[in-house]
Amino acid sequence: MTQAEALTILKTGANVYLTGSPGSGKTHTINEFIAWLRASGIDPSVTAATGIAATHVAGMTLHSWSGIGVAESLSRADVDRIASKEHVARRIQKAKMLIIEEISMLSSSTFEMADTVCREVRRTDKPFGGLTAILVGDFFQLPPVSRGREVAFAFASKLWRELNPIVCYLTEQYRQDDTEFLGVLSAIRSGEVEEAHYEELMRHHTDPSAVPANAPKLFSHNADVDRINAEELAKLPGTAKKFRMSSKGKDSLVDGLKRGCLSPEVLELKEGAAVMFTKNSPQGKFVNGTLGVVTGWDTDGMPIVKTKDGVKITTEPMEWQLEEQGKVKASISQIPLRLSYAMTVHKSQGMSMDAAIMDLSRAFEYGQGYVALSRVRRLAGVYLTGLNERALEVHPEILEKDRDFRAASEAARDAFADMPEMEKLALQKKFVKAMGGASVEDVSGKGKGVSKNQTGLPGRLAETLQAVRDAKNLKDAAKARGLVASTIVKHLEELAELGRLVRADFAHLVSEGALEEIHETLFAEGGDRLSPVFHALGGRHSFETIRLVRLMRSQ
Repeated sequence: MTQAEALTILKTGANVYLTGSPGSGKTHTINEFIAWLRASGIDPSVTAATGIAATHVAGMTLHSWSGIGVAESLSRADVDRIASKEHVARRIQKAKMLIIEEISMLSSSTFEMADTVCREVRRTDKPFGGLTAILVGDFFQLPPVSRGREVAFAFASKLWRELNPIVCYLTEQYRQDDTEFLGVLSAIRSGEVEEAHYEELMRHHTDPSAVPANAPKLFSHNADVDRINAEELAKLPGTAKKFRMSSKGKDSLVDGLKRGCLSPEVLELKEGAAVMFTKNSPQGKFVNGTLGVVTGWDTDGMPIVKTKDGVKITTEPMEWQLEEQGKVKASISQIPLRLSYAMTVHKSQGMSMDAAIMDLSRAFEYGQGYVALSRVRRLAGVYLTGLNERALEVHPEILEKDRDFRAASEAARDAFADMPEMEKLALQKKFVKAMGGASVEDVSGKGKGVSKNQTGLPGRLAETLQAVRDAKNLKDAAKARGLVASTIVKHLEELAELGRLVRADFAHLVSEGALEEIHETLFAEGGDRLSPVFHALGGRHSFETIRLVRLMRSQ
């Protein structure tokens, strides 16, 4: 199934299981769907099975969202206690659609506990209290943490059968274009690894003393990762510079963001350190997984990173946010880097790498080898220092279930292919109306915070643009939206990238005096970087105001 075919099905409001091999575009497809929902005035509840996955989608873990926390089982009293928590009950009652990322890493018991709480809060004995559920993930990847006992996958639960999701199995490949490598990965995925596949991988067996200096090493255990990163940094001369993470919001929410963030709370770097970017650049300068080396520091002490392609990037702090009901509930800020000498296979899930050194001699979990190998774009970028049999094994239960998923997806694709376009559009409009939204075609400016020239914008951007137009200054706009000032500016930058922002929309947020002074300083500094301008102005104007003036220059 193509991404476009999957999106068509998602937009009908059916329960859906969106799956596909690594690099098939699951994250891209679900993000497109979320943007469409918000443009239609529907704000989905976006959750994930793990903290790392949650940071990738600006959501929270399903455990936190549902209030079940780390519980392994729930008594009747536990359900009543959770349902009586005002913030949990309000969140679940207001929800319109539930999206769960990395469903493969969610046990059936956790899946069912979240469902039980939703039914109790919403007083409806339907799956998740009647919420439409979108499940995203690939069961061939890492399974739930078992804590020493056999764990049932989410698809084995009674709840999955009740949901009866339409399966959308993406079959296109966007990460790997190496046919030999795809053959090996397909063989692992189908449980048909032969001697020829093993020999192909072993041709990339590399002596540990001869591996590339800057490629990350993937290990099965945290202890190996921590030891190697510390040892390699210590080998470099000089004193390490420390960059500390800052945060805003409720402690419990901030803690969740910190656990899921790939950048450490205290980042230690030296000149010559091998690093990896941990976030995507809005300007496309780097992506989560881009490798490089610290070559020095700018005048403000920020690290300058030279990527594998020879591009030098001055790295400044970026934000990871937790959004709920269109509002930022918590955020953390850190340099989007981590030492790349080593990382766990678990933390690499979701990344795309040019190269990686893998010690799979101690792989102990089904799917670990498959996840590690599938992070890399081409076989030429794979450097194996160890390999055991378990590394190339996938769970036998998944092999059998995968055949069912593929068949169900093909049946769904055929059914929708035969459906007239007008019937599909009717289903979409019916779903949007049932959710209390307005289809993109019907948005006319009569609704709250939406005007005629905003048709098709994601809801959060449309609301911010209207708030900015109505506000006297940036502080008022932020207060009206319940957001921090930096998020308001970020939204304006996104609107500019979409070609939906003109100078008149926001010029009134900056006084004429500040505009002239900042504009001259930007020109004098000869670039668009914020830190030099901020310091040249003696801190008289905030970073957000400088960003606004910088944005005006492009309008």
